[in-house]
Amino acid sequence: MGVTIRLLNSDDVETFRSIRIEALQAEPASFASSAEDWERLSGDEWRRRTVDNPVFVAFQDDVPVGIAGLIRQSASKMAHRATLVMVYVRRELRGTGVAKRLLNTVADHAREIGIRQMELAVSADNPAAIRFYNREGFAEVGRIPGGLLHEGREIDDVIKVRRIAD
Repeated sequence: MGVTIRLLNSDDVETFRSIRIEALQAEPASFASSAEDWERLSGDEWRRRTVDNPVFVAFQDDVPVGIAGLIRQSASKMAHRATLVMVYVRRELRGTGVAKRLLNTVADHAREIGIRQMELAVSADNPAAIRFYNREGFAEVGRIPGGLLHEGREIDDVIKVRRIAD
């Protein structure tokens, strides 16, 4: 299929910006942030967000087609945990294994830096994503009722967890 996945660095701000804005515009109900939230960011803030936490992008023929990020807990007693964020794969590549490869790349990186548990919040209105995370070993551990407000409607956040090291 010709898809490669790599960790972004400080030279990749424009790549990050393009795939992140695409994700937010293509699937606005799936993310806590809006495209407008991110479009307002300064260049320095984009640079900071590109490198402060690991951001992985899937490329097909050098074109970004997917993204996933990881935010590690900062408190010393919680530093073994990280939250999976910004997960997106272009619609035409869903079901091809790209999302699984992206997730596995993030999980491998997380293990390498000492993460034992990945956590995420997924919209209760996104059954395809919920099924994907279930298949990938994430277990639902709770819900935040009305965790997301989209177009005036409250949507539950489903909280899921996966152990990646024991």
